[in-house]
Amino acid sequence: MTEGYARTLFYPFEAGMLPLPEPAERALVFNPPPGFRPPPGFVADLALVQDFRPYFLDLERAGYRVAPEAGGDGYDLVLVLCGRHRGQNERWIGDALRRVKAGGRVLVAGGKTEGIASLRKRLGALLEIEGHASKHHGVVIWLQRQEGPIDLSVPKTADTGLVGGAYETAPGMFSHDRIDPGSRLLLENLPLDIAGHVADFGAGWGYLSAEAAARFTGIKAIDLYEAHYASLEAARRNVAARHPDLPARYFWHDLLAEPLSERYDAIVMNPPFHQGRAAAPDIGKNFIKAAAGALSRGGRLFLVANSGLPYEETLAASFSAYGETVRNAGFKILWGRK
Repeated sequence: MTEGYARTLFYPFEAGMLPLPEPAERALVFNPPPGFRPPPGFVADLALVQDFRPYFLDLERAGYRVAPEAGGDGYDLVLVLCGRHRGQNERWIGDALRRVKAGGRVLVAGGKTEGIASLRKRLGALLEIEGHASKHHGVVIWLQRQEGPIDLSVPKTADTGLVGGAYETAPGMFSHDRIDPGSRLLLENLPLDIAGHVADFGAGWGYLSAEAAARFTGIKAIDLYEAHYASLEAARRNVAARHPDLPARYFWHDLLAEPLSERYDAIVMNPPFHQGRAAAPDIGKNFIKAAAGALSRGGRLFLVANSGLPYEETLAASFSAYGETVRNAGFKILWGRK
């Protein structure tokens, strides 16, 4: 639904509630979706911030200047398209307020069913809301940055946390507030002889990689692949903190669209199986195919999946042997040998 709320974000300009920016004005946009397109007449110098690799690649192909993290300050206009995670939205808004110039505007848009009303209330308790509008099943609010100091305590729920007392995480990351039970089950059922050059597909904030490196001394090097940039950067810090001498590399990578050149002795993964709110088992199937192409002869894949997901047929077609190690009420551990 983010794509639809992008229309809500620009509605105040289309409706004449706010003046269209001039070509010389600079605008920063957080979380633009694939197919992002400003309305006619919106001619500001745009800089986009998108940290999800598939969306980033789509925007880059469309010719936009896009980066996974915001840079610079003194923007005339900053636009924030909210996602599903409250803490992540608050982090974006806090960053927007830091980067907009005095007298500039910040606009925030999101879905009525995904917390935009409560966000408006929390933001209004800290800052004066200049205006708001409802359109395209969403709400957009805007404020004008005042001169002088500003209360930047907006991201109260968005602070970086420590999971298990050891792992840095933040809202917007997969399982940011706890160790995922599927990943834990996979780790507990990896074979003792896992060794050599290992990869972690969909590494998240680095739990599997860090724990596997601690348990299995035969692992000589590990490569982490993750499509969410902030998660990958957290994984970089988490693995380095636990294993400063381990050869590790970090790839901000779309495993479904970008080729792999490396070959591995083993791959571990907890592949995603949702796109937004919708189940999308083909993502996991394509992760399995990507793993098969990246394993050396005799190399092994180990993955965890929800018990009802139909991955066995893909394993059978991609590997010389495959099987199931264990399952419980929610998950199953599968393996394949190249």
